[in-house]
Amino acid sequence: MNIFDLHCDTILGCYMGKKDLRTYEGHINLEKLKAGGSLAQCFALCVPNGDFVKRMLGEDMEPWDMYRKLVDYYRGILADSSDVMRPAYSPADIEENCKNGFISAILTIEDAVEIDGKIERVDQVYEDGVRMISLTWNFENTLAYPNSRDHEEHTKRGLKPFGFEAISRMNDLGIVIDVSHLSEGGFYDVASHSRKPFAASHSCARALKDHPRNLTDDQLKTIGDTGSVVGVNFYDAFLNDREGYTTVDDVVRHVLYMVDHAGIDSIALGSDFDGIESTLEFKDFSGMPQILHELEKHFSAEDIEKISYKNAMRVFSSQK
Repeated sequence: MNIFDLHCDTILGCYMGKKDLRTYEGHINLEKLKAGGSLAQCFALCVPNGDFVKRMLGEDMEPWDMYRKLVDYYRGILADSSDVMRPAYSPADIEENCKNGFISAILTIEDAVEIDGKIERVDQVYEDGVRMISLTWNFENTLAYPNSRDHEEHTKRGLKPFGFEAISRMNDLGIVIDVSHLSEGGFYDVASHSRKPFAASHSCARALKDHPRNLTDDQLKTIGDTGSVVGVNFYDAFLNDREGYTTVDDVVRHVLYMVDHAGIDSIALGSDFDGIESTLEFKDFSGMPQILHELEKHFSAEDIEKISYKNAMRVFSSQK
C-alpha cells in the first residue's frame, strides 16, 4: 500500500516537544508511517509570522531565522531516521527510496512569509530541499492574501506583484505552488499564470462544508482543467458539522464529491496530520488503510492508486 500524503505539521510538533520521529506521539511517527503504508510524506515547515513564533514557540526571532532553525531540526530528524526514511528531491528519488525499502520525506513550506519579498530566497529554499510552497497561511504576506473568516475583505484579492514574480521562479526551479489557504483571487491568478500544474495540498469541498478554506465547485473544476491536484484534509471543521470528530465516511464523502467535480486524476490525500485537533475514527497515520478500504466500495484498484499516490506523483513529476 503506497500513501503519498501532501501535508502534515509534524516537524513543528517535534520541534516544540523536542522530539524525533521515533519518540513523537502525534499522528505521525516512524512506526505509524510504516504501519499505514507510507510511500512519501510531505513535511511542512510552518512559520506564519513573528508574533506566532513568539507566542507559540517562545522565541523572539524573524520568520527567516525561525525557518532556518526548523530546517536544521528537520535535517536532524532525517539523520536519526535514516534506517527507515530518506529525503526525496524528485519523483525519481521516491521511486529509488521505495525500491530500497525506505519511506521518502519531502520538505515543504506552509506560508511563504519567510521569503519576505526577496526572490533570491526562493532559490535558497529550493537548495534546502523544499519542493512545495503554500503561498499563504492565515495572514497577508509579501506574496498574497489569505482565505479565512478573519479576513473576508481579502477573499477576492489576487496575488501581489511579488507573488507573480515568486510563482514564476517556482515554476522555473520546479517547486510546486500550493494554493491551500490562498484567497480566491490568488487561486485564480495561480491557475491562469502558473506554467505548470499546482496543488491545493490540504483542502476539501465547500459545497459539502461551507468553510472559506474549502474549494468551490468552480475551483475544483479549475484544478481538474489545469491538471492540478487537491489533497483532502482530515480536519472536522472542513468536513462535517460534528465538531471535534472525523470519520472515515467524512473523508470518503469529500473524495467522492471532488472526484465528480475535478476528475479522478486530480484527487489526492492531504491529511494535515499534527496540525488538526480532530479526534479521528482512524486514529492517526497507521489508520490510513481504513480510508482506502472504504474507497474500495466506490473505486477500482487503479483509481485508488491514483488517489493514494499516483496523482501526487504526477504533479511533482510535471515540475521539470
